[in-house]
Formats: sequence, structure tokens, C-alpha cells
Amino acid sequence: MSASFSHSVSLRLAILCLTPALPILSCSAATPNSATGKTTQTGQAAFADWNQQQPGIRRKITLADLPAPKPEEAVNNTPHVIPRPEGAWPQAPKGFTVTLYAGGDTAPMQRADNKENMARSGGTFTMPRLIRTAPNGDLFLADSGAGSILILRGIGANGKAAQIETFASGLDHPFGIAFYPADNPRYVYVGNATTIQRIPYHTGDLHATGAPETIVPDVPGYAQLTGGGHWTRDVAFTKDGRHMLISVGSGSNVDDPDTHPKEFHRADVLEYTPEGKFIEVYASGIRNCVGEAINPITGQLWCSTNERDNLGNHLVPDYVTSIKEGGFYGWPWYYMGGHQDPRLPEPCANGTGPNLQAAALTADEAKSCKRVDLASKVLTPDVLVQPHMASLELTFYPPTGTFPKDYDGDGFAAEHGSWNRANRAGYEVIRIPMHDGHAEGSYEDFLTGFVTKDGQVWGRPVGVATGKDGALYVTDDGTRSVWRVAYTGK
Repeated sequence: MSASFSHSVSLRLAILCLTPALPILSCSAATPNSATGKTTQTGQAAFADWNQQQPGIRRKITLADLPAPKPEEAVNNTPHVIPRPEGAWPQAPKGFTVTLYAGGDTAPMQRADNKENMARSGGTFTMPRLIRTAPNGDLFLADSGAGSILILRGIGANGKAAQIETFASGLDHPFGIAFYPADNPRYVYVGNATTIQRIPYHTGDLHATGAPETIVPDVPGYAQLTGGGHWTRDVAFTKDGRHMLISVGSGSNVDDPDTHPKEFHRADVLEYTPEGKFIEVYASGIRNCVGEAINPITGQLWCSTNERDNLGNHLVPDYVTSIKEGGFYGWPWYYMGGHQDPRLPEPCANGTGPNLQAAALTADEAKSCKRVDLASKVLTPDVLVQPHMASLELTFYPPTGTFPKDYDGDGFAAEHGSWNRANRAGYEVIRIPMHDGHAEGSYEDFLTGFVTKDGQVWGRPVGVATGKDGALYVTDDGTRSVWRVAYTGK
């Protein structure tokens, strides 16, 4: 495409977007990036349905693109996951090959199956969620519904996991997994729904050699049932290994923690010592930081975050962002910087919004509190992704990998898929372009194809990890499987 033709198209699109008779969401725009040779969808074109998501397409959403709240658009469009149709397969960019690494051998998982006591699937996995790579290359997988941590090792002649072993069982909806110390771990730390436990570990162990030790017995909240709040707890250690960071999602969509004591120390990242002693609220106002990752270049914590629902099809964007210690990201009073949620008053001046370390207010204090404007203190996330995509686990691709060099240091995040949006979005893995450890603000559709042409969902990505072989491993709790994405150049 010539520069003059591209400019002409952009000009015509700009004129169309200014035409009052046309709905703004029908407009599209694309900005060529000379450095990458890719075209980035911007403006309203960045808000795409499942059938517009294709590997290699980049999108950039900015604060200027956000519409006004439209609560009347709120809809429950929860998918009924169908068995994978014949011929359906995840789609990756040219040069990548996708294979089924493990599982996929039982009926699909439905959202309604996500109960406090889940029924076993009868297959390899019940609810495969977060996946992390041990220093020796073993893949540790949290099967939350089965209450187990599994280990997947090697690749057999058929392209599937050579070994699948149960490292630990009898856990309470395990999710987060971390190895400590990082280089020569003595423990595997596990984030359960209400506790943090650590399990003795020596490199190469396929089975736990000791019982789990509970080091944090009171992680806030247990809200397992559908619609009852967030239960996933991720665990990460700071780069120096001195601090343990625990992500705790909110217990609601938009409950004000000044008037709802059950939200105390929720929608936060909490900081502890590796032995489990509470230090402080590390960062707050993050509705649900499902996936944590330490950026290997900057050493900074990053979060893959679910934002709130019921403000419209195109509000509020989920996001992937670096996290500033002591930072406030707005929930529930504000979103995306200083945008005020119309459903709430301003926070209490003596509450947990202005003071991250404040104790929960009493009912009388909350009722008669002085309100304060905190809009100027709300941090804007680095990368806005489409609203309701349900951004889950996050990882950074290492420079020792086998993907093309332009992937080195980039982020990958699993987008579980929307339920609060009329036209579905998500159900994919996205790539987040990075430069020297910093995001440029765009994201790219990387692994798609989990929705049929007529809008039926058959797969739901949850976890992402890079194996020692340089491949990307993706858990999918829709098909109850693990996919392997390798670069073959073909």
C-alpha cells in the first residue's frame, strides 16, 4: 500500500467519523507503523468482535476512545461452551505451529461448573488454569477444580506431554504458583482461594516430599460461586527475593469499600515477607489483578487485570500494566485515570482510597464521612485491552526463546473471553509489544480461533508460560487442555 493511498483512506475514514448520521462505532482507522511494517487499528476500529480478531492485527485503545457510560447496554451473554468442532483449531501467526499438548479428552467446562466443590471431569484435567515453568523446565499447572498442582514434563513422539504427574493435591482452589528462591528453589508457593501455602521442593521433584505449610492463613475472601466475586490468588516475588506480592481481587463489581467492610484488603496487591508476615498494601484500586509477572528487564511488577462490568459494551477496558508501589488505580470510584464511576459518590477522606494502609471504617464513620476528590491520583494503565475480555495470566517472552527476535521481552496475556458484552470479544492470547521493558500501548491478536464463525465458543484461554524449548504453552479451561505454540518458520 502506498503512503498516498493510505493517507487518502485515513482521510475518508476521518470524514465518515465526523458524519452525525453514522454511529461512531461503525468507524474504523488504521495507522501504519514503519518500524514493524504492521498496521495498528486505532480509534473505534480497535474495538473488535471475535470475528475481527486475527493473528497479527494490532490494536491501540486510548482514553480518548472511551465512550460515555451506557448501563442500559449491560447484558448477560455468557457462552455455552460447545465441544471443539471438527476442523476447529487455534490460529497463530504465519510461521507458528499449534499442537494439542495435553488434555482435551472430556466434555467442555461451563461457567456454571465453577463451584466450591467441583465434580471431577473424568479426563486429564478438571479446570486447568495458571501454568508456570520451573527452573528445570517442568511445567507446573494449577488444576483449580481438582484442587491439585500437576507437573507436565517433556514431549513424547506424539507431540504430547511425555509425563503428567500430580505434585500436590487436596488444595483449596489453587491458582498462583511461584518458585522460591528463584534460581535454586526450596519451595513451591501456592495461592489458594483464602490462604498462601508453600510446599517443600527440590529441583526435579515430581511429587511433593512434604505437607503444605500455611504461611498466610487469612487471605481476604472466598467467593467461589458464579457472580460472587473473585477467588484467584496469584503469587510473585520481587526480583531481589525479599518480598512476596499477592493479588487479591474485589468481592464485587463496584461495592464501595468505605461502606462494605468485606472489601477490606481486596482489589489490592498485598505485600508480605517470604515467611508470610504482612508488610503493607503494595498497590490498590486494581479490581482484579488475576495474573502477576515481574518484568525481567525493569524488575517491576505487572498485572493482567479484569475491570468492572455493567457500564456498557465498550466500558470499562481491561488492562495489562506495570504496577507502581503505593499506586492507586481507581477501583471502585474511578476508572482509566480520573473517569468517575457514575454509580458511586467520591471516597471517604479517611478511608482506604486516600490511605492505602487505613483500617476498614466503621458503619458510622462511613455514613458520615467527608468525601474527597482523588481523581488526580488515579494512575492510567499502560495497555488498555478491549472491555470485558477477562485478561488472565501474563508472562514475558525471554531472549533465550526460539521465537523471532522481535518477540524478545514482549508480554503475552490470556483473554478468557467476555460475558458482559453483546458481541463477544476475547477468547484469545494477545501479544504486548515491549521496548526495553516498557509497553508502547498497543496489543496484538496472537492466538485466536476459539470461537466459530457463527459465534459459538469452544475454547477459553487462561494461562500462558514459556517452556525451556521456547514454545508458548496455553491452558484452556473450555476444552480442559494445554496447547503448545512453537515457531517452525513454516
